[in-house]
Amino acid sequence: MLVLEFITMNEGLNEYTLLGSRELRWGSKTYIMGILNITTDSFSGDGVGKDMEAALARAKRLVDEGADIIDIGGESTRPDSRPVTPEEEINRVLPVIKMLSSEVDVPISIDTYKSEVARRAIEAGANMINDVWGLRQDPELAHVAAEWGVPLIITANQRDMQYDNIMTAVVDSLVAGMNLALDAGVAWENIIIDPGIGFGKTLEGNIEVLRRLSELKSLGRPILLGTSRKSMIGLVLDLPADERLEGTAATVALGIANGADMIRVHDVLQMKRVAKMTDAIVRGTR
Repeated sequence: MLVLEFITMNEGLNEYTLLGSRELRWGSKTYIMGILNITTDSFSGDGVGKDMEAALARAKRLVDEGADIIDIGGESTRPDSRPVTPEEEINRVLPVIKMLSSEVDVPISIDTYKSEVARRAIEAGANMINDVWGLRQDPELAHVAAEWGVPLIITANQRDMQYDNIMTAVVDSLVAGMNLALDAGVAWENIIIDPGIGFGKTLEGNIEVLRRLSELKSLGRPILLGTSRKSMIGLVLDLPADERLEGTAATVALGIANGADMIRVHDVLQMKRVAKMTDAIVRGTR
């Protein structure tokens, strides 16, 4: 198995990933990915649609609050959302990426599982690909990442899949995606993994993944954790999406303690503080 060969050759995370002109030095801090949804049907209700002024204002606010990366998405990932065509997704995200690449001084990630969208986004100024399907929908996405030499986030997505053991399912999904990426020529240091909180998992499965997140360190890659405002928190606390700040904070703190290297969040200001405090305890950094 190709992944196991790379893990053997690359013990630990004493390395960095180049993101645009910046270095992500794993282990030095928890990196903050701020969410910018260019949609009208986001589950969290924060989509800006086609309002360019609103997109720019939100992006600048994310940066001011401490985001290290802005993740731009043009298609909702909630289970009952309406799929959009590559053309529609491109029309949504490209103007925003072009605008932000000259307006904000942080790298841009494109949240898409479509290779055509990813290619156009990178040409427009995006620096990273965030694939919530882990290359299951469009394996060609890995070739785009390899061609442009950009980091690729591979997510464990259990939608439309049966599983008996959630951790086995997550690891198998991540390893399969990592092998596809490596076979396509994606550099080992450009692979980031995401356990995919939500995405076809039960409430109990999501909680178990968070509890056992540290086990994913055996894969030898930095971990992105995306729990912000998700239904898991709503089910536990019986709260709507716009009242899940404290629940998100709990998952972020425990996620970092269990090995998360990057968090994807809506509420950057508050979660930056949570991450900084947790880093001081877990990493000994201030």
